[in-house]
Amino acid sequence: MRLIADLAFPETDGTFDILLVAGGPNLPNQVPNPALTEWLSAASRNAVTFGSICTGAFTLGHARLLDGRRVTTHWQNASRLAEMFPAAQVEPDSIYVRDGRLVTSAGVTAGIDLALALVRETHGNDVVLAVAKRLVVVAQRQGGQSQFSPFLMAPTDPASPIAIIQRHVMEHLRERHTLDTLAQLVGMSTRSLARHFVHATGCTPHDFVERARVDAARNLLEGSDFQLKAIAYDCGFARPIECGPSSCSGSPSPRLSIARASVGQAEATRKTKPITSQMGPELRRRSASSRSRRQASPRFF
Repeated sequence: MRLIADLAFPETDGTFDILLVAGGPNLPNQVPNPALTEWLSAASRNAVTFGSICTGAFTLGHARLLDGRRVTTHWQNASRLAEMFPAAQVEPDSIYVRDGRLVTSAGVTAGIDLALALVRETHGNDVVLAVAKRLVVVAQRQGGQSQFSPFLMAPTDPASPIAIIQRHVMEHLRERHTLDTLAQLVGMSTRSLARHFVHATGCTPHDFVERARVDAARNLLEGSDFQLKAIAYDCGFARPIECGPSSCSGSPSPRLSIARASVGQAEATRKTKPITSQMGPELRRRSASSRSRRQASPRFF
């Protein structure tokens, strides 16, 4: 199968609703094409929205379209972009950024998030949710969401104690996790686990559990019609993390506030449907169980 453009850029009339420059692995080090740079500079003035996907931001930079603008690109190339175009305000940790008519995305899959955001702006929440479901993607990660996820923090060796703990936590988000139980899982002392975990991941076990739960809750709220309380329980927010000063370094984070802040916008901008309407028998049973447990434990929501 071959994909061929309908027109070369000099053949267009230079008028676009959306003008996006695709990325490529060689763009950060490629000598700019003067003809393309000149055409892009002129065409962007006539576009309703213009921007780039991934390293396409470098092409925009050569056309002086990033000067004084907030932009992003793939995290591996963000420092290079900032060095080459110091007038740009590079945000290396954003999924995508809109600055007026200019839009830029972090990577190729982040371009999907950007595209969904553009669909939402034009056609609304119902259409973007239908598109996302058809594509089987989350609808959608917010632009300010970090490029980095707890699901991308696994050590190189999948058999290492840290990787085992991470898999266990992410597969059992509803369970109560303490430093003691995690240490027992891999046969380590709590002190040794805390030290090695921070060295391998850059965060404490407590912070990892927090991030994994918030990330999972955000994805479900942005990509499903499940009710907030059911998602909260399934992601482990029905009880506090048992991680006191003796077992976790640093102060406990305001977990409830983080969860509400992370998902509040998505919850406020969509109409929820009963979670049971989309569940199979097993999930309906679990939902009923979760409601009874929440009634018995009023500490959450």
